[in-house]
Amino acid sequence: MNTPCLELKHIRKVIDLLIFSRLALLACALFITSPTVLSQNTPWPQFRGADSNPVGTHAKLADRWSKTENVEWMQAIPGRGWSSPIVTGGKVYVTTATTEGKSKPPQIGTEYSNEYVAELQKQGLSMDKIMERVTERDIELPKEVKLHYFLYCLNLKSGKVEWQKEFFTGQPPGGRHRKNSFTSESPVTDGKFVYVYVANLGLWAYDLKGKQVWTTPLEVNPIYLEFGTGSSPALVGNLLVIMSDNEKQQYIAAFDKQTGKQVWRTNRSLGNKGMQSGWVTPFVWKHALRTEIVTVGPNVAVSYDLTGKELWRLSGMCPAPIPMPFAYDGLLYIDGGRGASMFAVRPGATGDISLAKGEGANAHVAWSQPRAGTYLPTPVAYEGGVYTLTETGILTRFDAKTGKQTYKTRIDPAATAFTTSPWAYNGKLFCLSEEGQTFVIAAGETFKLLHVNELDEMAQATPAIVGERLLVRTETKLYSIRRKN
Repeated sequence: MNTPCLELKHIRKVIDLLIFSRLALLACALFITSPTVLSQNTPWPQFRGADSNPVGTHAKLADRWSKTENVEWMQAIPGRGWSSPIVTGGKVYVTTATTEGKSKPPQIGTEYSNEYVAELQKQGLSMDKIMERVTERDIELPKEVKLHYFLYCLNLKSGKVEWQKEFFTGQPPGGRHRKNSFTSESPVTDGKFVYVYVANLGLWAYDLKGKQVWTTPLEVNPIYLEFGTGSSPALVGNLLVIMSDNEKQQYIAAFDKQTGKQVWRTNRSLGNKGMQSGWVTPFVWKHALRTEIVTVGPNVAVSYDLTGKELWRLSGMCPAPIPMPFAYDGLLYIDGGRGASMFAVRPGATGDISLAKGEGANAHVAWSQPRAGTYLPTPVAYEGGVYTLTETGILTRFDAKTGKQTYKTRIDPAATAFTTSPWAYNGKLFCLSEEGQTFVIAAGETFKLLHVNELDEMAQATPAIVGERLLVRTETKLYSIRRKN
């Protein structure tokens, strides 16, 4: 089960592509001494935070919670969205979409569509009929729904909804697997405006009071098997960057964040002859040599300069990638996806830096680990280790500098389904399951499960860490977790 396949009988290998590891956002520390002021004003501007590696630094961050314990506030969010909350200026911003009439509900795990296919095959149904049945049960097509897309603004301290804006109404630009949502892309902010992206639909910019500043419609491109989308936008300087790997024409594009006008677009040719769709959020890698935009597409990772010109590429990714690249302690980490390798890349690469057959490293690849890539959650780097988490609850720790594996273990017999990316702080690693359980694990070279926190509701969005607050989004709620003593 290394890679998704175009044959329906292998639908399991792509079915959950859409759950996106996506989903989370990280902090840019301010030089403020008061913990209260710090917790209110520290930003978490994008998916997985400012550094794209969700690590908290506040000593008072809670490591225990439930639906009542250490809950500062809870706010219901109507509709469904797997986008992560972002924070700036003491406000929380989050997107969602409500459906007129019924909406196909999500389900725990990644195997149920594949199991349904197997069941239908045993009944002797033709492939066309199997596809029809699976689509009817597990895919929500544009013609089936009318949606209301919203951007919410909440007060960080109280959870009160300060405003909400409906930025689009109508049929979605494509379908979604019912495990996915129609708002799985997280917004991004520069502290002055909030930028909303829905792939194949459009871009919107709002000021912090809820006034729409501009909007830019986008062309509709087909996604493999109507699975839906999930790649979040990124900001670099005056550019708002999006990546669209789809079945018609893969591309990366940059827009002027002040006007919404396209500045450049680079069509991507990744060389793969099969599926073209991908779900990876681009990473802005700032290092001493330059700033570059790192992307991971089907089978190939490609980095671009700020004009859209290709800098380097690295083969060895899976055909349906989801985890986001990120940097830590001088190296770039690329999770090639389920069945593929994990790579650590040095700054300054040019050209094709792919490993030759039998190689584990070269002049630009510091180390690699075969078959260490994961399906849905993005890894996290913390205190000298890189932690990867599979969708089935297998946690592995690698030494960040050398790539040496220090352990690989199942977190717990109850830990069976994961989409959310792990995060870390105060010597602990946190792994939130789709069932709302957060497994708290001691950081370090020896695995030790400390305890489990229960929220008892499906969760697929990656949390935000803001000062001494942890913002956790479940299917219907947003929690502010904060220690009460």
